Amino acid sequence: MKSNSIKNGILIAVFALTSMYASAQDTKIVGGAEMYPTKNIVENAVNSKDHTTLVAAVKAAGLVETLQSEGPFTVFAPVNKAFEALPEGTVETLLKPENKEQLQAVLTYHVVAGKMDAEALMEAVKKGMGKAKLKTVNGEELVVMQKGKKLWVMDAKGNKAKVTIADVYQSNGVIHVIDTVLLP
Repeated sequence: MKSNSIKNGILIAVFALTSMYASAQDTKIVGGAEMYPTKNIVENAVNSKDHTTLVAAVKAAGLVETLQSEGPFTVFAPVNKAFEALPEGTVETLLKPENKEQLQAVLTYHVVAGKMDAEALMEAVKKGMGKAKLKTVNGEELVVMQKGKKLWVMDAKGNKAKVTIADVYQSNGVIHVIDTVLLP
Protein backbone atom coordinates (compact mmCIF):
# COMPACT_ATOMS: atom_id res chain seq x y z
CA MET A 1 0.00 0.00 0.00
CA LYS A 2 2.85 2.33 0.78
CA SER A 3 4.27 1.88 -2.75
CA ASN A 4 0.89 2.83 -4.29
CA SER A 5 0.86 6.02 -2.23
CA ILE A 6 4.38 6.83 -3.37
CA LYS A 7 3.46 6.13 -7.01
CA ASN A 8 0.35 8.30 -6.71
CA GLY A 9 2.40 11.07 -5.12
CA ILE A 10 4.96 10.90 -7.92
CA LEU A 11 2.22 10.95 -10.57
CA ILE A 12 0.61 13.98 -8.94
CA ALA A 13 3.97 15.77 -8.75
CA VAL A 14 4.75 15.00 -12.40
CA PHE A 15 1.29 16.20 -13.46
CA ALA A 16 1.68 19.41 -11.44
CA LEU A 17 5.11 20.13 -12.93
CA THR A 18 3.85 19.39 -16.45
CA SER A 19 0.91 21.74 -15.96
CA MET A 20 3.14 24.49 -14.61
CA TYR A 21 5.57 24.06 -17.53
CA ALA A 22 2.76 24.15 -20.08
CA SER A 23 1.31 27.31 -18.51
CA ALA A 24 4.71 28.99 -18.47
CA GLN A 25 5.16 28.13 -22.17
CA ASP A 26 1.81 29.62 -23.13
CA THR A 27 2.30 32.93 -21.30
CA LYS A 28 4.70 35.44 -22.88
CA ILE A 29 5.91 38.86 -21.85
CA VAL A 30 5.16 41.59 -24.38
CA GLY A 31 5.77 45.24 -23.62
CA GLY A 32 6.55 44.42 -20.00
CA ALA A 33 3.22 42.68 -19.42
CA GLU A 34 2.26 39.04 -19.23
CA MET A 35 0.02 37.94 -22.09
CA TYR A 36 -2.45 35.33 -20.90
CA PRO A 37 -3.76 32.75 -23.38
CA THR A 38 -7.10 32.83 -21.51
CA LYS A 39 -7.66 36.50 -22.42
CA ASN A 40 -8.67 37.85 -25.82
CA ILE A 41 -6.52 39.98 -28.12
CA VAL A 42 -7.76 43.33 -26.79
CA GLU A 43 -7.63 42.29 -23.12
CA ASN A 44 -3.94 41.43 -23.52
CA ALA A 45 -2.90 44.23 -25.89
CA VAL A 46 -4.07 47.01 -23.58
CA ASN A 47 -1.44 45.90 -21.05
CA SER A 48 1.53 46.02 -23.45
CA LYS A 49 3.58 49.22 -23.15
CA ASP A 50 4.90 48.50 -26.66
CA HIS A 51 1.44 48.59 -28.25
CA THR A 52 -0.18 51.79 -26.92
CA THR A 53 -0.34 53.33 -30.41
CA LEU A 54 -1.88 50.17 -31.86
CA VAL A 55 -4.48 50.02 -29.07
CA ALA A 56 -5.35 53.72 -29.59
CA ALA A 57 -5.72 53.06 -33.32
CA VAL A 58 -7.92 50.00 -32.75
CA LYS A 59 -10.17 52.10 -30.50
CA ALA A 60 -10.29 55.01 -32.98
CA ALA A 61 -11.14 52.61 -35.81
CA GLY A 62 -13.98 51.04 -33.83
CA LEU A 63 -12.42 47.58 -34.02
CA VAL A 64 -12.36 46.72 -30.30
CA GLU A 65 -15.56 44.66 -30.43
CA THR A 66 -14.35 42.75 -33.49
CA LEU A 67 -11.00 41.84 -31.89
CA GLN A 68 -12.77 40.78 -28.71
CA SER A 69 -15.05 38.42 -30.65
CA GLU A 70 -14.59 34.67 -30.89
CA GLY A 71 -12.35 34.79 -33.97
CA PRO A 72 -9.97 33.11 -34.30
CA PHE A 73 -7.58 35.74 -35.67
CA THR A 74 -3.90 35.92 -36.47
CA VAL A 75 -2.70 39.45 -35.75
CA PHE A 76 0.61 40.93 -36.87
CA ALA A 77 0.94 43.62 -34.18
CA PRO A 78 3.33 46.53 -34.87
CA VAL A 79 5.09 48.06 -31.87
CA ASN A 80 5.03 51.79 -31.06
CA LYS A 81 8.45 52.30 -32.70
CA ALA A 82 7.01 50.94 -35.95
CA PHE A 83 4.33 53.64 -35.93
CA GLU A 84 6.95 56.27 -35.04
CA ALA A 85 8.93 55.26 -38.14
CA LEU A 86 6.06 56.27 -40.43
CA PRO A 87 6.32 59.70 -42.09
CA GLU A 88 5.67 62.54 -39.64
CA GLY A 89 1.97 63.21 -39.09
CA THR A 90 0.79 59.87 -40.52
CA VAL A 91 -0.50 58.44 -37.23
CA GLU A 92 -2.15 61.70 -36.18
CA THR A 93 -3.87 61.97 -39.58
CA LEU A 94 -5.10 58.36 -39.48
CA LEU A 95 -6.52 58.82 -35.97
CA LYS A 96 -8.80 61.68 -37.07
CA PRO A 97 -12.51 60.67 -37.19
CA GLU A 98 -12.79 61.63 -40.87
CA ASN A 99 -10.07 59.05 -41.71
CA LYS A 100 -11.72 56.15 -39.88
CA GLU A 101 -12.17 54.02 -43.03
CA GLN A 102 -8.52 54.44 -44.04
CA LEU A 103 -7.42 53.54 -40.49
CA GLN A 104 -9.66 50.46 -40.55
CA ALA A 105 -8.10 49.41 -43.88
CA VAL A 106 -4.57 49.70 -42.44
CA LEU A 107 -5.43 47.85 -39.23
CA THR A 108 -7.42 45.04 -40.85
CA TYR A 109 -4.46 44.56 -43.22
CA HIS A 110 -2.60 43.27 -40.14
CA VAL A 111 -5.25 40.61 -39.41
CA VAL A 112 -5.76 37.20 -41.00
CA ALA A 113 -8.83 35.07 -40.28
CA GLY A 114 -7.90 31.86 -38.49
CA LYS A 115 -5.19 30.94 -36.02
CA MET A 116 -1.76 30.57 -37.61
CA ASP A 117 1.07 30.11 -35.16
CA ALA A 118 4.73 30.24 -36.25
CA GLU A 119 4.77 26.52 -37.03
CA ALA A 120 1.73 26.85 -39.32
CA LEU A 121 3.23 29.93 -41.00
CA MET A 122 6.56 28.15 -41.58
CA GLU A 123 4.72 25.16 -43.03
CA ALA A 124 2.78 27.46 -45.38
CA VAL A 125 6.08 29.09 -46.45
CA LYS A 126 7.57 25.66 -47.10
CA LYS A 127 4.54 24.59 -49.18
CA GLY A 128 4.73 27.88 -51.09
CA MET A 129 8.39 27.25 -51.94
CA GLY A 130 9.69 30.12 -49.85
CA LYS A 131 6.64 32.38 -49.69
CA ALA A 132 3.15 32.10 -48.27
CA LYS A 133 0.41 34.45 -49.42
CA LEU A 134 -2.15 35.23 -46.74
CA LYS A 135 -5.44 36.97 -47.42
CA THR A 136 -6.04 39.65 -44.81
CA VAL A 137 -9.37 40.66 -43.30
CA ASN A 138 -9.35 43.77 -45.51
CA GLY A 139 -9.18 41.53 -48.60
CA GLU A 140 -5.59 42.22 -49.67
CA GLU A 141 -2.60 39.89 -49.38
CA LEU A 142 0.47 39.74 -47.17
CA VAL A 143 3.46 37.58 -48.04
CA VAL A 144 5.20 35.61 -45.29
CA MET A 145 8.78 34.48 -45.73
CA GLN A 146 11.34 32.75 -43.55
CA LYS A 147 14.99 33.79 -43.16
CA GLY A 148 16.86 31.42 -40.91
CA LYS A 149 14.61 30.82 -37.93
CA LYS A 150 12.83 34.19 -38.24
CA LEU A 151 9.58 34.96 -40.00
CA TRP A 152 9.17 38.10 -42.10
CA VAL A 153 5.99 39.65 -43.47
CA MET A 154 5.96 41.76 -46.65
CA ASP A 155 3.18 44.17 -47.52
CA ALA A 156 1.82 45.25 -50.92
CA LYS A 157 4.37 48.09 -51.09
CA GLY A 158 7.35 45.78 -50.51
CA ASN A 159 7.94 46.86 -46.89
CA LYS A 160 9.20 44.01 -44.72
CA ALA A 161 8.40 43.47 -41.05
CA LYS A 162 10.32 41.05 -38.88
CA VAL A 163 8.36 38.95 -36.41
CA THR A 164 10.16 39.83 -33.16
CA ILE A 165 7.92 37.81 -30.83
CA ALA A 166 5.96 34.90 -32.30
CA ASP A 167 3.15 32.82 -30.88
CA VAL A 168 1.58 35.09 -28.29
CA TYR A 169 -1.50 32.94 -27.83
CA GLN A 170 -4.89 34.49 -27.08
CA SER A 171 -8.28 32.98 -26.32
CA ASN A 172 -9.40 34.11 -29.78
CA GLY A 173 -6.24 33.63 -31.82
CA VAL A 174 -2.54 34.41 -31.87
CA ILE A 175 -0.46 37.58 -32.06
CA HIS A 176 2.91 37.92 -33.74
CA VAL A 177 4.71 41.12 -32.72
CA ILE A 178 6.31 42.91 -35.69
CA ASP A 179 8.74 45.82 -36.06
CA THR A 180 7.15 47.60 -39.06
CA VAL A 181 3.67 48.88 -39.93
CA LEU A 182 2.32 47.02 -42.98
CA LEU A 183 0.58 49.11 -45.62
CA PRO A 184 -2.08 47.93 -48.07
